[in-house]
Parts: sequence; C-alpha cells; structure tokens
Amino acid sequence: MTAIIFDTHDFVKKLKNVGFSEEQAEVITELQKTTISGTLEQAKHEYQLDELMTKRDLKEIDLKFELIRSDLKRDVAETKADLVRWVVGVGILQSVLITGLMLNWPPIFKRCCG
Repeated sequence: MTAIIFDTHDFVKKLKNVGFSEEQAEVITELQKTTISGTLEQAKHEYQLDELMTKRDLKEIDLKFELIRSDLKRDVAETKADLVRWVVGVGILQSVLITGLMLNWPPIFKRCCG
C-alpha cells in the first residue's frame, strides 16, 4: 500500500505561527489528513496503483526470460545433435544396404531371371 508521510505536529505548529488558534489548526490538520487519504484512495482506484509494475518487477521478469531463453537454446542444441545422429545413422544404414545389394546383385539377378 502506498503511504504519504504527513507530519501533523509540524502542520499544526505552522498554522498556529501564522495566527490560527489551537482548535482551528487541529481541525484544519484533520481535514487535510482526510483529504490526502481520500485523494490517495481515489488515485489507487482510478489508476490501479497496486497493479503497477516496479523496476524490481521488471528486472525479475527479465531474469526469468533469460533463464527461459537459455533453456530454450540448450534444448534446440540438443535437438540438433539428436537430428544429426539420426541423419548420420540412417545415411550409414542406407549406404550399407546399397553396398550389400550391389555386391549380391548378380546372384540375385541370376536366381530370379536366370
């Protein structure tokens, strides 16, 4: 909650110094406190001051985004590495199969067509 510091003693003292009686100074001080509280409540309601973000909130969000970003970069790098492993593995398997077929091609051809 937002609070405004209001020194009532100092306010009363200054009013008395310019000619107000003790009672008048205290009534004016009480009215001033009420006005300040009302204005603050109205501002909180109209501008939703409790929902405003502070610089600290923004820094916390930036830190969270940095953590998420670094996790995402790590995950992308792991996915790339997995993909490369699969592509290389499939490429080797394909080469072995083609080589095996090429080496066995004449006997297979003779059996089926020959």
